[in-house]
Amino acid sequence: MAYRRPASEISQLFALTAGVVAIATLYFARVVLIPFALAMLFSFLLSPLVRGLEKARVPRAISVLLVVVISMAGLGSIGVAVTNQLVDVTNQLPNYKANIKKKVASLRGTNRAGFGKAIDSVNELSKEMAETPSATVPTGHQHKPLGASENSGDKPAEVQVVRDPNSPWEFLYGWLGTVGVAGIVLVFTVFMLLRREDLRNRFIRLVGHSHLNLMTQALDDASHRISKYLLLQFFVNASYGLVIGLGLHFIGLPNALLWGVIAAALRFLPYVGPPIGALFPTVLSLAVFDGWTRSLMVVGLFLVIEIIVANLLEPMLYGAQTGISSLAILVAAVFWTILWGPVGLVLSTPLTVCLLVLGRHVPQLKFLHILLGDEPVLTPEARFYQRLLAADHREARQVLEQHLEGSSLLELYDSVVIPALGLAERDRHQNDLDEAVERFICQSTRELIEELCEKCAEVEEMPVVGAEGHDSETAATQRAIALRTKAVCVPVRDEADEIVGTMLAQLLERNGHEAQCISLGTTLETLEQIVNENPDVVFLSALPPFALTYARTLYKKVRARLPDVSIVIGVWNFSEVDKLSTRLALDNHGKGVTTLRAALAEVRCYPDIESTNPEVALSDVRLE
Repeated sequence: MAYRRPASEISQLFALTAGVVAIATLYFARVVLIPFALAMLFSFLLSPLVRGLEKARVPRAISVLLVVVISMAGLGSIGVAVTNQLVDVTNQLPNYKANIKKKVASLRGTNRAGFGKAIDSVNELSKEMAETPSATVPTGHQHKPLGASENSGDKPAEVQVVRDPNSPWEFLYGWLGTVGVAGIVLVFTVFMLLRREDLRNRFIRLVGHSHLNLMTQALDDASHRISKYLLLQFFVNASYGLVIGLGLHFIGLPNALLWGVIAAALRFLPYVGPPIGALFPTVLSLAVFDGWTRSLMVVGLFLVIEIIVANLLEPMLYGAQTGISSLAILVAAVFWTILWGPVGLVLSTPLTVCLLVLGRHVPQLKFLHILLGDEPVLTPEARFYQRLLAADHREARQVLEQHLEGSSLLELYDSVVIPALGLAERDRHQNDLDEAVERFICQSTRELIEELCEKCAEVEEMPVVGAEGHDSETAATQRAIALRTKAVCVPVRDEADEIVGTMLAQLLERNGHEAQCISLGTTLETLEQIVNENPDVVFLSALPPFALTYARTLYKKVRARLPDVSIVIGVWNFSEVDKLSTRLALDNHGKGVTTLRAALAEVRCYPDIESTNPEVALSDVRLE
């Protein structure tokens, strides 16, 4: 019988093959794809302007023509000005030769010790090595020219390969190629702006005809994110170049407009653009200015502006527009640069945003959203449990403390700690936890909830009867007596149930009630402790997935010993809330809850009100 591969292996092999084919296509078809990607980038940048003119009742063709012509005119005028200043800088370079020699000499200085001597030694050694022949040939095997004597001391002539300068035809060919690419980009851009709805509909028909809602959301999300990001980036970089140009002008550096435009343009290159943009004016300042003061001012100008823009302005304006993590931006920049060169570096962020949006809306591409997105991929309870599995007590505490900053202790227990204990219970019953790891999880969780409870200050302290500073005959004291309830929390089966019972007892005490959690023991010992405490309400703490049977059995035994006491069974984080009472076989004096919030609401809050609806009654409970 022939071996048949499982469907999962076939799908993984198909995905790997598709990925390799896609990357190869991006590389070998870059001649066509780069102009198309640039045109798509410009269409995203210009489409908001076209839509604005269309809202003003200007026909689309005229709107596109106006936007494209004005954009080209602006770029052309800036290009001409920059070219003139670049020519001027080139012509002025010979005038700065004397200043450059002067600064080099000042660097070397009169003191030849230390680093200066080391440089001179290296230079002398290099000269000696250059004068020494690289290889010697035995005298008997040397080839002498015709007519040369044995004692001839003539040295062989040096041969140099000199490349002919480019011919006018080669220069014209390169220039026409650049103009041709620019023309293709321009035609693609105009076509995309004119027929954007048609292109959108064709794309939907091609890849998502059976999922119109899904593809509509994906396209709208992608166009909104990319257009807004590109516009904000354009204005930020333009402002950056303007400030740099003005600063260099006031410092006195020649051709400040040129360096401002170069700084703004290079800032579109992630990571490498700003340092390169600062390098040229810094080097020129060393050649132009006497001394070091104004050169240091140039370096300081770039540092201060870059720090302000990168750390304050950009995160505030479009830090959340792309949704890409910082590491993904770096990896994408390297990936697209390897594929498409400098153009890929410019296009890396917009193209990665497109992949991120597809991963967010297309289930088959969800891995892209996980790999590239900046949203947390693990929930707080999963992070907390994972850190406990790694025996990292410190970081597990950090997870709880970070969550506690924006929530109450009750919400932290309900939304993080109890679900994490539920994950541990599931793994324990599946024999995926070692005994040592299980003990560490329980012990660490106990310590953490005790620490957090001590750190959390009470919002409103209940008055205590007979305490100093309180009048025992006041109405507040009488009200405290009426509100005070004695509760006992009983673990149903194991240590995880006891930990949740301890959390419930903490919350009850913080709200002015008398509560304690009974330690694990035999059923007979547990029943005796409950009877001896004579509580007003008994809470049975049970953590799924395998606690319902034990909770139902213990409930019947407690009910037999205390027929008139209210019993609340907490089946924590249980999903089937509607079926809970039926599965627990509760009577009229029994109640089933799934959260600590609902359990607290079952405690009588006022003499005339006893809750039956957890959501309503909770408003009467004083919670932090």
